[in-house]
Amino acid sequence: MMTPKERERLRELAKTQLEIANSEKNQKRTKMWIAHNSCKGERPMIHLEIDNFTQEVLFPQMQCQDPMARRIEERLLHNFYNMQVLDDDKVVAPYFGVWWDLDLKPWGVEVKKEVASDGGLGQHFTEQVQELGEEIDKFRPSEFKIKVDETNEYFKAAEDAFGDILPVKHVGKSLTCWLTQDLVHIMGMQNMCYALYDYPDEFVQVLNQLADDYLKFFEEWRDSGLLYPTAGYEECNQGSICLTDELPSEGPVDLNQIWLHMDSQETINVSQEMFESMVWDSYKKVADRFGLVSFGCCDPLERLWPCLSQLKNLRKASISPWTDEAYMGEVLAGKKIIYQRKPSPNYLGVSEVLDEDAWRDHITTTLKYAKDCTVELTIRDVYTIHNNVDKAKRCVEIMKECIADNWNA
Repeated sequence: MMTPKERERLRELAKTQLEIANSEKNQKRTKMWIAHNSCKGERPMIHLEIDNFTQEVLFPQMQCQDPMARRIEERLLHNFYNMQVLDDDKVVAPYFGVWWDLDLKPWGVEVKKEVASDGGLGQHFTEQVQELGEEIDKFRPSEFKIKVDETNEYFKAAEDAFGDILPVKHVGKSLTCWLTQDLVHIMGMQNMCYALYDYPDEFVQVLNQLADDYLKFFEEWRDSGLLYPTAGYEECNQGSICLTDELPSEGPVDLNQIWLHMDSQETINVSQEMFESMVWDSYKKVADRFGLVSFGCCDPLERLWPCLSQLKNLRKASISPWTDEAYMGEVLAGKKIIYQRKPSPNYLGVSEVLDEDAWRDHITTTLKYAKDCTVELTIRDVYTIHNNVDKAKRCVEIMKECIADNWNA
């Protein structure tokens, strides 16, 4: 149970968030994100995602012990850390947003995985399907549900603690649909790749089945009245922000009025022809139903561009470290699609000392290739900054300097 001291701690953090949210700097950057997401911004936007090294930057600040209080405390700190410390372009909401927790079991299968015993990042998904054609009966209707009670418990705890200071509201963030990832989680990568060749008809069948299951779930979610707008400060996935004036900011909303994120990293070694004939249709049937789409994570998108270019609602394209920057700069030039560059995390996360010259060259190269695009720079997948916040801050400073020196110069 939350103690009076913990409650007071949360109230102080809520006051801090509201103060930062109402600051002139935050309001200015909010307007910049809205313009940027409509491809009308004046410069590239920057975000250094801290999610994978919160143990270094947030945990040392945390004081609460009660599990619920601690969960809320971490979210509050997370909400304004970037604005307060790193000074990138991450913005702060004038409310405490709560989105629905989900329980997803694609094809009705409970995903099983093992994690590294040494506390590392390694994980292995148990292969529950070996031969797709011989085990097709394992692919039952998916079991998807919103965890209403659990989410409302979290909502009420936050509202009771500081709702009179910082409004607590149900919000929406981009929905997600990662079809091939779901398949790998129950088959393993090798079995999935073999299935593409050995059981092509069955592969198409189960992927389309899952796409239909997701759409049915999304429609039921909509019909329940619990599908909230995704035009605010919430996550558009992949380290980006939903802020837009092109989608409704008040609910209820339909699927064609919200953001969706998709990717297909697991087909990185699949030929363009095989992807188009066996994978793409299931993705497109989902993507076509939404208002705006963000696509990609670590996928090399130049391979997928013949398919992705068919989407009329594609707004953000992930330009990962494995993507041909120059090619994507050419095909996205002048289009209303954001070139969301993911610089290599190695510069910040591997070496204890930031190689400033190499980092500067890395960012400048992106700005050169994407000079005719709307650019977003999102640093992701950094698992440690070696407890050196100054290194992270310097990383952001150099990005700003590169933009000042090279953007539209």
